[in-house]
Amino acid sequence: MGEEVSANHADILILACCLCSGFTDSTVFNAYGTFVSMQTGNTIFVGLGASGQDGKPYGWTESLLSIVTFALGCWVFAKFAMHFGVRKRGVLATSFFVQCSMIFIAAGLVEGGAVNGKVPSDTKTVPDWAQLAPIILLSFQAAGQIAAARNLSLNELPTVVITSLLYDLWSDPKLTAGITENVKRNRRVFGFLFELIGAIAGGWVSKATGGVQAALFIVAGIKAVIFISWMFWSRKP
Repeated sequence: MGEEVSANHADILILACCLCSGFTDSTVFNAYGTFVSMQTGNTIFVGLGASGQDGKPYGWTESLLSIVTFALGCWVFAKFAMHFGVRKRGVLATSFFVQCSMIFIAAGLVEGGAVNGKVPSDTKTVPDWAQLAPIILLSFQAAGQIAAARNLSLNELPTVVITSLLYDLWSDPKLTAGITENVKRNRRVFGFLFELIGAIAGGWVSKATGGVQAALFIVAGIKAVIFISWMFWSRKP
């Protein structure tokens, strides 16, 4: 657990995180009208709430809480990694164990009836304050993804934002280089596609099931696979 892992092919696991972001954000937005990964949209919702134009009474509080919780998660995951070693097997495995556990708990709260996770939700009513629990859990764990990407020097795959990824992709002077000649460009392309595919899949799953829990259990399963993968990942030469 104290070994440093190799960064070779680690982009595969981070791309899976991009898929998770699209999955959770499309699902949670359908149910609660806020995002848990992409905080740009939440910032706009809070801004609209300041002028009473956020679509539902106190809806901006969910977005503000998501921003604050995500920021706290960034601080915790970053400090944890810096203290114990950013590329240590135990650090990466623990990070994704925490992430998948938080998603499982959020899904369990909905599945058990403690929190309403119906899709689509009534966006015109005052929010059910119990739904802040899954928003807190999902926003906090999302910070672990970008922390892992940064710690593995995969800055071209932030996993929780598309805007900067698209700029870096289309401003790349080697945009038209061969497939084997520009790995970062390839990662950005797949990062965008994986988030898009995740968002589409999340929409279809939540539509078919009428709730968020099925999609969250799928994402938790993906995070569990990533956690197990770090346990057996090759060590740094």
